[in-house]
Amino acid sequence: MTAVSIRGDQGRKRVAGAVLATALLCTGAVACQGSDSDGKAKGTGSGETQSRSQVTEVITAAYEKTAKAKSAKVEMTMTAPKSMGGASSDMKMSGVMGWDPTVMDMTMSGSALTDGDPDAPEKVRMLWLDNVMYMDMGAVAAKDMDGKQWAKMDLNAIAEQVGDEKAAKQLTGGLDSMNQDPAQQLAMLLDSPNLKHVGPAKVDGVQTQRYQGRLSVKEMMESNKGLDEMLGKSEREELLKGIEKAGIKGYDTEVWVNEDDYPVRMDIDIKSPEGTMKTSQKFTEYGAAAKVTPPPAGKTFDLMDMFKGLEDLGKPESDSGV
Repeated sequence: MTAVSIRGDQGRKRVAGAVLATALLCTGAVACQGSDSDGKAKGTGSGETQSRSQVTEVITAAYEKTAKAKSAKVEMTMTAPKSMGGASSDMKMSGVMGWDPTVMDMTMSGSALTDGDPDAPEKVRMLWLDNVMYMDMGAVAAKDMDGKQWAKMDLNAIAEQVGDEKAAKQLTGGLDSMNQDPAQQLAMLLDSPNLKHVGPAKVDGVQTQRYQGRLSVKEMMESNKGLDEMLGKSEREELLKGIEKAGIKGYDTEVWVNEDDYPVRMDIDIKSPEGTMKTSQKFTEYGAAAKVTPPPAGKTFDLMDMFKGLEDLGKPESDSGV
């Protein structure tokens, strides 16, 4: 093998690692939602505390409006203690997101993306359509990938290659539910035993009413109906034990609902012994067009084909048929 081909293989391995890391960040980000100090109850409007029945009525109305809208423009920030992710600490995503069906056109940036790597792209655009994720890995990656800078991960194809119907269902089902659209979050929040009205608040100049609730890990899993299709009873119990063993006690959720019954901001804090992961999403333009066009095939490389090629290169000549 020549020095040139060795350098090429090393470059492809580096790109493959970067794509996987980025994919994990993207999927992890859209599967969660956290809290920060902005938007505290300081707006004008009624300061009367609402009863539980009134709170339930408001959140139910917000759920129905959000589910019907099916899409919105989103700005999201996520922060995590460095102890949970090494040098990674923050990430931002913005763009348009659709639910039912899941579709996204989001751009991601932040220290969690670069993680000190000078070759890592400062921004990554992520497209999501028909259970396929496309990630623009930038010009540096393109140099090692024959000019192709878009990585493709087809979860349906991966599931078929697994050859296990149950595993495939978990994989594609997880892809659908990982979006965790705001309607699903509101539905789960309704199951919080301590859901309450905090008071009026302004978010980016918009008058809202602020609500908060807490779900234990067990309550969250029982509320998340998407898990029923992906996990059996024993698997759910194992997942619950694993989460509780990690020291995660529950999920603190806050939502700011405007006068049109739409959530304009939603935060979720996930507390663990290492610290608190905070995610905050702001929503505007509900019903905004969420149309995604896949990148040209000539600019796209399939991550699974890439891994197979690297695997074949690592085999002894006697095994590769040479």
